[in-house]
Amino acid sequence: MCEWNPKWDSLSPNEQARLKAQQGMKYVCLDSLQVLNSKTLEPVAKDGVTIGEVCMCGNMVFKGYLNNPEATLESFRGGWFHSGGLAVWHPDGYIKIKDRAKDIIISGEENISSLEVESILYRHPAVLEAAVVGRPDEQWGKSPCAFVSLKHGVRSNKEEILSFCPQHLPNFMVPKSIVILTALDKTVTGKIQKQVLRSKARALGSVKQISKLYKPTIELGKLEIVHGLENPQSSLAILNQSATVPSVVMYWNDK
Repeated sequence: MCEWNPKWDSLSPNEQARLKAQQGMKYVCLDSLQVLNSKTLEPVAKDGVTIGEVCMCGNMVFKGYLNNPEATLESFRGGWFHSGGLAVWHPDGYIKIKDRAKDIIISGEENISSLEVESILYRHPAVLEAAVVGRPDEQWGKSPCAFVSLKHGVRSNKEEILSFCPQHLPNFMVPKSIVILTALDKTVTGKIQKQVLRSKARALGSVKQISKLYKPTIELGKLEIVHGLENPQSSLAILNQSATVPSVVMYWNDK
């Protein structure tokens, strides 16, 4: 429950909206709500940065899964119900969910929140729907792969959407590949089926290291489509205006 904090009254509408979008605090009838380290079951620091799992206990929590004692035992480890939601805890006691544990993309040593990447993709004026999943990556293990659908009557392409992301995301969170679909796969209730998109991402194959495929010609300060010498795949080089070498190199692989 995101209860209104009177201290927010004097803030700007944008700041109020940002704070209101947090998932807030526990319900009155809930015995306890904590953001815990999933291994030690100790509360994480209330610094707004350290990620833990949202866990709860009390009379409002269900008793278990019907005819599935194994799942019940796993979900109630240590006397807490483990929601599977990953969140940070702010100094004022409010929590903010970053992602579902199963949707976090582990790329190299970085944990990438698919929700954060999706929120940036939704800012693109052409994007109607967006979902980000992990795709096999030769160098990083997995890297973000974005599936998007476009608004009716609006035209865009993978390169244009990809070039939008580095303006709002750190380098390691920028999708390595973009797939544009007519519509994203959904359940009958309208929920995007990420498990289906994960299968599609795996079917694309592994993202290969760019040094193996490309010998790009780079011009500083420009966005340039770079074509492989031995492969018709294309890559997008995002260059730093002031540097003598490119700060980020991202690419689209069709295979």
